[in-house]
Amino acid sequence: MERFDVIVIGAGLAGLVAATEASERGLSVCVLDQEGEQNLGGQAFWSLGGLFFVNSPEQRLMRVHDSIDLARQDWFGSAGFDRAEDHWPQRWAEAYLDFAGGEKRPWLHGLGMRWFPVVGWAERGGAFAHGHGNSVPRFHVTWGTGPGVLAPFIKKAQALVESGRLTFRFRHQVDALEKSGGTVTGVSGTVLVQDPVLRGQTSSREPIGSFTMAASALIVTAGGIGGNHDLVRRNWPTDRLGQPPAQMVCGVPAHVDGRMIAITEAAGGDVINRDRMWHYTEGVKNHDPIWPNHGIRILPGPSSFWCDADGNRLPAPAMPGFDTLGTLKILRQRNSDYSWFILTKAIIKKEFALSGSEQNPDLTDKNIQLLLKRLGKEPPAPVKAFMERGEDFAVSDTLEDLVVAMNRISGENRLDPAYIRQQIEARDREIENSFGKDAQITAINGARSYLGDKLMRTARPHRLLDRGKGPLIAVRLHILTRKTLGGLHTDLQARILDRAGEPVAGLYAAGEVSGFGGGGMHGYNALEGTFLGGCLFSGRVAGRNVLS
Repeated sequence: MERFDVIVIGAGLAGLVAATEASERGLSVCVLDQEGEQNLGGQAFWSLGGLFFVNSPEQRLMRVHDSIDLARQDWFGSAGFDRAEDHWPQRWAEAYLDFAGGEKRPWLHGLGMRWFPVVGWAERGGAFAHGHGNSVPRFHVTWGTGPGVLAPFIKKAQALVESGRLTFRFRHQVDALEKSGGTVTGVSGTVLVQDPVLRGQTSSREPIGSFTMAASALIVTAGGIGGNHDLVRRNWPTDRLGQPPAQMVCGVPAHVDGRMIAITEAAGGDVINRDRMWHYTEGVKNHDPIWPNHGIRILPGPSSFWCDADGNRLPAPAMPGFDTLGTLKILRQRNSDYSWFILTKAIIKKEFALSGSEQNPDLTDKNIQLLLKRLGKEPPAPVKAFMERGEDFAVSDTLEDLVVAMNRISGENRLDPAYIRQQIEARDREIENSFGKDAQITAINGARSYLGDKLMRTARPHRLLDRGKGPLIAVRLHILTRKTLGGLHTDLQARILDRAGEPVAGLYAAGEVSGFGGGGMHGYNALEGTFLGGCLFSGRVAGRNVLS
């Protein structure tokens, strides 16, 4: 039987950080993953690479004044911690804020990471100063996107493998955690057949053998439940968000299945905040899918007209880019499984970005010449491809023809062209009014007071029915599953706790499987740019504390 000091279960970002940190301390470490080597890095590979920093040089360059006190106000106002089991999540939140405003950026900068200078303003809230949302822009896009975040840790891992201090075992599916006398002693599982599927595609679960490994400690970093819609529906917070929609698209590969959560729970680990989850309302079906039911999230600027499946405009704070779960709650209250954006070519050119490394080749490939094309007269090529090939997109010169196309897309004929026109004309009158009472128009003008938005993310205010800004575009938006905000209950050393609140000897967790720290350091809501950062931070904590 093979034996290691530490076994890390999951080769995503948190697993890579934990494994390299532990290995650099002189521990023998083995990383197990049910997927093949082509999936090294897990979900982080597909991300836009957004990171949450506080009072960064990039913020100061963009004339953004930030502080730990303001970030703490935003974080805790968003989190809404209100449960007895939120003790450790709150402690993790405090520690993460200190990290985000302190050594996080110098640590990553020292590893070679760099960031796009225009800081994004994600998840703006739209209600109270003490409530949900970022008061200032904090979304720092990594130069190289998700692969750029992974690169320094993959480089470190490869060097440690070559030196014999780190081992990877791919296609090793953990089925149980072994225990003796209350202490975790190793793992057992199934060796799966090698499968050359491309990264992200569904791989075979055909067994070709079994394995048992011993270790003095285990670190579980196996991710969340977003790819398992049955589990998402089982944990759905019906008391807060109503019934789950009949149809959702999937923002993560099928292997993000949550199976290690149940396996760790069977070994004595406590799971808290199962009902806290983070799903987007701006998902579109990928015209070139990689995994089953593949959805892409639109990262919108603030100007699109947003209505439910029956054509009723959404109220504030359900405005593009402002309040993800607030919008989801309104849609579920209205029994609207999908919603619509109506916008112009002028808006889509400047305000539409698509989440994901593969949808941003300029940033991912660090191609400045391609990046400059975003300032041109046409939408970026990936957005244009969705306009031309995406089943959720319609383009027309007139509003009436556009609504006909929207009804054709849904197949439900729920939209009345006259009613849609009435609402859009009312919105357009407010654009021409230098005073006005429309919350979205106020938000658009507020966004353009930020230099970064004015330059790159918010179109000049104009009437949607201005033919000079056309053609008109409609986008059907699906609910897209993504992140698990609850998970394995851990203390500030990343030790997994049992139901009595005591550490399970030899058992640690990091990343999304632990709610990014503590079993849910985001509470009920997230501020964006905090998921990759949560994996980095919790993975580092686990790697530095295991067997210490």
